[in-house]
Amino acid sequence: MKNHVPGVLVVLAVVFAAVPGSAGPEKIAFPANYKDHVLYATVDRYDNKQYRELYGTAEGVKAAREGKPIPSGTVLTLVQYKAQVDAAGNPVKDVNGRFIKGDMVGITVMEKRTGWGTEYPDDIRNGEWEYSAFGADQKFNDKANYKACFQCHKPHAKQDFVISLARLAGKAPGGPVAMKTSPNDVGISGFAFGPGQVTVAAGQYVTWTNGDDSPHQVTLTQSQERSAVLLKGQSHTRAFAAPGVYDYSCGLHPNMKGSVEVK
Repeated sequence: MKNHVPGVLVVLAVVFAAVPGSAGPEKIAFPANYKDHVLYATVDRYDNKQYRELYGTAEGVKAAREGKPIPSGTVLTLVQYKAQVDAAGNPVKDVNGRFIKGDMVGITVMEKRTGWGTEYPDDIRNGEWEYSAFGADQKFNDKANYKACFQCHKPHAKQDFVISLARLAGKAPGGPVAMKTSPNDVGISGFAFGPGQVTVAAGQYVTWTNGDDSPHQVTLTQSQERSAVLLKGQSHTRAFAAPGVYDYSCGLHPNMKGSVEVK
């Protein structure tokens, strides 16, 4: 029987071998004191029925909220929990309409250090950030798809690769969003596009509006054209000139999918 090593680990192993000990997820120690950091966001993930908590070290949060660059030494920790569900498998909500956390699934960490990342090729490197993942038992996860972390954050270089920067900086919009209901409008709510399929005439536009607390990003499957990261209440409009079917997904949450048929 052949031992199949995930492709990402092969790629990263080649990178790490060039300068031993200089890069890689194993550089990050498990942040045992993460609960002493700033809890800057909680997220209900409807797509995978998870409840998530995001923590940041005080210095990093302070810098973000003062509009300054995120400093070296910043640690951002994402803690994933299963959402408690009822007999039908639907997430149970508290009096505020939020998911109730159940068992821990795992912990993902991104850490920034001066000089980190120089050994990565340009198509992988995320500035001076490194990523690591741990199980609920706090043990390092050597099977995690680390290349996917870099690929997911890579398009967000303008915000120092931190997708949750608006939350970190305390600038995420709140309050309900009034969704538009014209045939050319697609709402984003509960980690889903609605309607999932729309039909427009050639030359017409489609507008996506994010109603979730979490950011989303419209990404066309074939061309990989991406919208800006859409915070709650923000919209993206695109015209479709040529007939055809345009599949798309969320660039931040690939399980979210939709399509535009242009006639």
